[in-house]
Amino acid sequence: MDRWTWPAWVGVFGGLLVFAGLFLPAVVWQSRRYGRLSARRLLGTAALAVYGVALIAYTLLPLPSGDLAQWCAEHGVGGVQLHPLQFIADIRRDTAGLGLRSTLTSVAVLQVVFNVLLFLPWGIFARGFAGWGVLRSTVTAALASLLIEVTQFTGIFGLIGCSYRLGDVDDLLTNTLGGLLGALVAPLVLRWMPRPAELVQDRGRARPVTALRRWLGMLVDVVAVSVLGAGLGIGWTLVGYALGDRTASAPEVLTGLLPVALVLWLPLLIGSGASLGQRAMWLEPRWSTGEGLARGNLPRRIIRGLCGAGGWGVLTLIHGAGPALAAFVLITALAVPFTRGRRGPSCALTGAELVDARAVSPAVPRAAASTDR
Repeated sequence: MDRWTWPAWVGVFGGLLVFAGLFLPAVVWQSRRYGRLSARRLLGTAALAVYGVALIAYTLLPLPSGDLAQWCAEHGVGGVQLHPLQFIADIRRDTAGLGLRSTLTSVAVLQVVFNVLLFLPWGIFARGFAGWGVLRSTVTAALASLLIEVTQFTGIFGLIGCSYRLGDVDDLLTNTLGGLLGALVAPLVLRWMPRPAELVQDRGRARPVTALRRWLGMLVDVVAVSVLGAGLGIGWTLVGYALGDRTASAPEVLTGLLPVALVLWLPLLIGSGASLGQRAMWLEPRWSTGEGLARGNLPRRIIRGLCGAGGWGVLTLIHGAGPALAAFVLITALAVPFTRGRRGPSCALTGAELVDARAVSPAVPRAAASTDR
């Protein structure tokens, strides 16, 4: 791979890794912001992650390594190019006496074209994906290019100790042009992409309770407990390092019990009693009453919690409960599609229904909630 292609591969593989980390937050954002999931916008998020990593790879990598002082002495770039349109004179000089084909394929010309193409996706994503106007898309492209040029010129704001790439005002101009052209063609290139304003208009409409929504809600609960536990553990370790204790390990009550209590048990006591993941997917448990469906009392909520996410959390705290935990997760997940209304074992065992939160009020007739099964 040459210097033109290896950053693209970094963008593809690195971007997909970034998207994997952003997938669940993107799902939760879509669900709460738009009221539903959009596969096309998730695809756009993946493409945006690939482009973002590729942009960094093309403009900032590779970084100097080894003895930075020696590297700067041998390879450091001095000064900055502040003459607008200097690239025109450079092209004339480098292509003097060449034919049309040789001129168009010269490094001087390709460098300018590449700088325009590099920011073309910026304008496309800004207008076609984020829904910004042409002016905002172009201005943000200019600001991003300026940040890149400053980062290069300052050696990542002094971390390297010298300019490791030439700061060039022509790069700023051509990058901005690319952002403008991308914004202009975005309606054609991304005409298949739903706009945020279009999705928000339908946000309040109740939708069927599907197995996918249930599984995503479960995944949100699991990841939230894991991330909170890891974050508290890292924070405890950093505090220990700051206080001079390099051997301190976070207590299990902090990394295990507290996340389970905050993420899985506290929501049972608040509002509808839905778990964090269920709230992210607009889901609520309801129990049958003489007047319809209503929120359950505290004993019902606790029992449902033990049969669902709360029970999973308890099992994670018990040493040696690995087989039981695996069986619990497997049964809970696989049973969802086979239970009425996709309510799952926890609701089925406690007599609850799982409904779309937008279709219900504190007590609603059965007919109003039946559309969500």
